[in-house]
Amino acid sequence: MSGLMIEHDAWVMVGDGEKALFFRNEGDAMHPNLEVMNVLEHENPPTREQGTDRPGRAFASVGNHRSAMQEVNWHKLEKHRFAKEIADTLYTAAHKGRYSKLILAAPPMTMGDLRKALHKEVSDRVVAEVSKDLTNMPPHEIERVLTNYG
Repeated sequence: MSGLMIEHDAWVMVGDGEKALFFRNEGDAMHPNLEVMNVLEHENPPTREQGTDRPGRAFASVGNHRSAMQEVNWHKLEKHRFAKEIADTLYTAAHKGRYSKLILAAPPMTMGDLRKALHKEVSDRVVAEVSKDLTNMPPHEIERVLTNYG
């Protein structure tokens, strides 16, 4: 087997900017059996439904130069906030001693946000990171992808 070894009782967090699945391996390293323990979902409508303001304008202090400011991408901002919520959930569980090994699977942007938001107590328990979006796959398919990853 060339992929990840998911030890018995290890946690696997599969998430993106709108959904996070928390699994526990009920099987062993050779035959993982991921069981869903918790699901976090974050409602995140498109930016057009979250903000209606036009972008602002900046005026130069000298002369009459004007420039437009970039419009806020509320949808993307909420994805960043949700990564912080995932990190907080993982910290609470780690602090209570609920897991000793953790595998993270998330798209690259979410993975970067998670890395920044993870408390040291959680990051010390991370044994593998998979930069892929697996949130819409059934558990048996996630097991297959992870055990063949690498």
